[in-house]
Amino acid sequence: MESKGTRESIGEMTLTDSPSLPSAPRDDYALRRIGKKPALRRSFNLLTVLGFSCTVLITWEGSLFLFTSGLQNGGPSGIIYGFILVWIGQLSLVATLAEMASMAPTSGGQYHWVCMLAPPAYQKSFGYITGWMALIGWQAALASSGLLAGTQVQSIVSLTHPEYRGTMQTWQSTLILWAVLVLIYVINVAFTTLFAKFEGLSFIIHILGFFGIIFPLAFLSEHASAEDVFGSFSNVGGWQTQGLSFCIGLMGNVFAFVGGDAAIHLSEEVHHASTVVPWSLIATILINGTMGFSMLVATLFCMGDIDAAFAEDPLYPYMPIFRNAIGSTAGAVALSAVIVTMIFVAATGCLASTSRIYWAFARDRAIPGWRFLKKTSTRTGIPRNSVLTAAVIAAILSLINIGSATAFNGVISVSIAGLMGSYFMAASLLLYRRVTGAIQYSHTDDQVVNTIGKRLTWGPWRIPGALGIANNILTCSYIIFILFFSFWPTSRELTPQNMNWAVLVTVVALVFSTLYYFLRARKIYTGPIIEI
Repeated sequence: MESKGTRESIGEMTLTDSPSLPSAPRDDYALRRIGKKPALRRSFNLLTVLGFSCTVLITWEGSLFLFTSGLQNGGPSGIIYGFILVWIGQLSLVATLAEMASMAPTSGGQYHWVCMLAPPAYQKSFGYITGWMALIGWQAALASSGLLAGTQVQSIVSLTHPEYRGTMQTWQSTLILWAVLVLIYVINVAFTTLFAKFEGLSFIIHILGFFGIIFPLAFLSEHASAEDVFGSFSNVGGWQTQGLSFCIGLMGNVFAFVGGDAAIHLSEEVHHASTVVPWSLIATILINGTMGFSMLVATLFCMGDIDAAFAEDPLYPYMPIFRNAIGSTAGAVALSAVIVTMIFVAATGCLASTSRIYWAFARDRAIPGWRFLKKTSTRTGIPRNSVLTAAVIAAILSLINIGSATAFNGVISVSIAGLMGSYFMAASLLLYRRVTGAIQYSHTDDQVVNTIGKRLTWGPWRIPGALGIANNILTCSYIIFILFFSFWPTSRELTPQNMNWAVLVTVVALVFSTLYYFLRARKIYTGPIIEI
């Protein structure tokens, strides 16, 4: 049967004025409806993309090595209540992202959504800024995950050889970071089916590792009182009020949830992406949040003399906590090795997501070297040039760590600011379009929708009615709150070492992207290109 109307044959599919006749796979048809040709191979299903999403966040693992700032500003109770607050905010956030991922399941993510949702006069500029914020945030997250792996390997060595602590050098962690980048590059450019299986296996390790650590902590260690855990606050940073100290201490919990949009950037490689990706986002926050909260409570009950743990390892006190809790250095090394392994897995996922943003942005001619970056491998369907570029830039950024670890911390702290900024741009515009009634239900006469200059329609996954509006408002409020405190230092008494350099790095990156836009990009960049 053939319907009337203009028809354009593309590959296996006939695209007509009526979308009721898709002769291609459902996902290729959905991608073409937003103006894009299929270019990447779909190798992920619900289980493997859920594994990918959960292991990029590594929330329970992150809750162990990121609670240092929370202990200083907030204390044990501040960490627990702060985690609950951030968990609720992140659930609201991913629900908002899920709605847009269902509308336009594309690797461009926030960048594409802002272009389609912004008022016509601002679609190009808003989308361009959002794309750069997402790219900067993910590039910083990639560099930080590699550095975390390197510095924690050093801490494991110092756990077994305490004398190493006095000779530890930043160039050593940088070399480990480079080794990590080489390995994760190889994993990323292998066959897509192999990468998907790797993520599925990593998900199993993520779950089993949780039980492998929490049970020894719970059964072998001495326990603190409930008052010590749920009623103990601190303000080591010397802030004017405990409430202000609590808000600043939230950033460790926020960082444990950074990367909630990871699965979105693999949308063009996921089967049934318009429903599978949204559900994977929600499931990730529920699963990781549950495990992260449980691990935090268990660790705080079992941490013993925290001052002694900080004195031994000020960066990662969880390692001496493990040793003291189970009474074995070898056992503590084994448990710590699980954490380091999962950081490596997270870095692998960060490279994948970062490279897909490079590729999607290059596909629309928005960044320097777009002709090189938009190419995909004919053998694997993977954007190898983008993968290589993301890895090389992370390696170059790591050179800063050799000269100044403080300066490099300023680079990696941009991950929160960049990603949250891109989320806010998309979420606020979705709220604007929603309350003005600009988003319609899908019509059978839509040929191309949900891209720049085209009609807006809901996808199959959304929160209906007033509940959806309330959730979008909560999302925007949460992001503003986190963005405000993401630029604060950890202590009221400022020094070059504790200064939060994220604001400087963020401004420099945005100035560069703005200059490039006016000098070059605006002449060739028109927003998401409609390829069909």
